[in-house]
Amino acid sequence: MKTTRPVLRRLALVSATAASAVLLAACGGNDSAGHTGHNSPSGPAASPRASAPSGAHNAADVAFAKGMIPHHRQAVEMAGLAATQAASSQVKELATTIMKAQDPEITTMSGWLTAWGEQVPGKTSEDHSGMTAMPGMDHSAMPGMMGAKEMDALKKKSGKDFDASFLEMMVAHHRGALRMAGTEKAEGAYGPAKTLAESVIKGQSAEITRMNKLLGKG
Repeated sequence: MKTTRPVLRRLALVSATAASAVLLAACGGNDSAGHTGHNSPSGPAASPRASAPSGAHNAADVAFAKGMIPHHRQAVEMAGLAATQAASSQVKELATTIMKAQDPEITTMSGWLTAWGEQVPGKTSEDHSGMTAMPGMDHSAMPGMMGAKEMDALKKKSGKDFDASFLEMMVAHHRGALRMAGTEKAEGAYGPAKTLAESVIKGQSAEITRMNKLLGKG
């Protein structure tokens, strides 16, 4: 009887050790499954790093906003002249439509730049075209932008002469905006900016058609 008890103790110890090993193996198996088994959606393929966050933007988005803000400002300035200088009620109505569409877009794009830590283009009194002055940026070289001489000439016109010049200039201006918006759609990453670009293309394409009809070209 004395020899039986030590043997029983050893058997119990071996059994306990084996049970612990089984338990640890089971835990290890669960951990592995968490990475490669049916829990694989939480693995690398579903990691937030695998896809760009919804708020991601790139250099094309920044360029679009920095370019389109002064571009819109010039269009709004041109449209503002129509209230007192245009002869046609249709031209005045069109000018109002342009201002109502582009003013809020300027605010929206300025908000993006601020959120991205970028400089928002600002107006200067020295630039007679009503544009912004940013180091290294030649606004007259932007698609559809009017130079200071063209803006000064428009400001001096009235009646039918103003209407014709306004429509011709705004058609060219809108076409430039379409080019900028097309670049954003093709190269941008920020969803809201690409959506705005699509809106610009749709809205301003329709306005070009309308203006060409008023010019007798439609």
